[in-house]
Amino acid sequence: MRIGVIGSGALGLYYGALLQRAGHALHFLLRRDFEAISRSGLSVTSPQGDFHLADVQGYKNSSEIGPVDLVLVGLKAYANEHLVELTRPLVAAETTILTLQNGLGNEDLLAGAFGDDSIVGGVAFLCCNRGEPGSVHHLDQGFIRIAEFGKGLSTRVEQLAETFNQAGIPCEACSDLTRVRWEKLVWNIPFNGLCALTDRPTDRLLNCPKTRQLIMEMMQEVVAAANCQGLSELIEGPDFIEQLLHVTVGMGAYCPSMMIDRQQGSPLELAAIYGIPLKRAAEANAAMTRVAMLHALLEATE
Repeated sequence: MRIGVIGSGALGLYYGALLQRAGHALHFLLRRDFEAISRSGLSVTSPQGDFHLADVQGYKNSSEIGPVDLVLVGLKAYANEHLVELTRPLVAAETTILTLQNGLGNEDLLAGAFGDDSIVGGVAFLCCNRGEPGSVHHLDQGFIRIAEFGKGLSTRVEQLAETFNQAGIPCEACSDLTRVRWEKLVWNIPFNGLCALTDRPTDRLLNCPKTRQLIMEMMQEVVAAANCQGLSELIEGPDFIEQLLHVTVGMGAYCPSMMIDRQQGSPLELAAIYGIPLKRAAEANAAMTRVAMLHALLEATE
């Protein structure tokens, strides 16, 4: 399969490297890593085994890539104003566009430009950071859940999931993209924002009884709002929250992407992770009071 990666950060580089190692033809749109990867290839460190790709196809301009079978979008959602123009040169009649970006609204944007039938959405539960240019460090997790935009389970999504699984990327084909997206928000909303605001990793917040309680209360707000979105099956709040907390404890002193973005002086994905979810919750008459306060504080400190 010919695959183009738009947004070659930690997520795009890691998943793209695994897909290339499995025999697919990968084409990465690169910025800061272009010189290093063109010169020396791409190195991956991982608890599942380190490896190096000596020959990696990298590009500075997406128009140089041309049409592909699959566009894998890992672009930060704060850069979505450029997403359509970056993606367009890669899209032909049979191209599938898979966005693994955070938050809500990404599929809607792509569907508006390329049509609903081209779009698959997904979420990645991945602990991964970029190292020196030309390197990426996989720390933990890596599981992906994908679903059609505006449709139920399809053969295309099942085949795509199998492609990822064969490449060593655990992937589940799902029938309800809205549910998949909101389940990820149950984790993303409290941990990304609170870690960015306090400059403390996840373990520090969970080890403090007051911030642990706040995290749980925010998660409850998100679950309640999610269950007003017409899901095919409601999220079982207490069990799901306990599961997320258990997994997060196992991640140790993890620094979420928004915390790293703030440390590096990059913009935050506030619209996708907070603004749009808050709007959709309000439209369903589901108040997320604590989430709204966190959003306001993040905006005020940008």
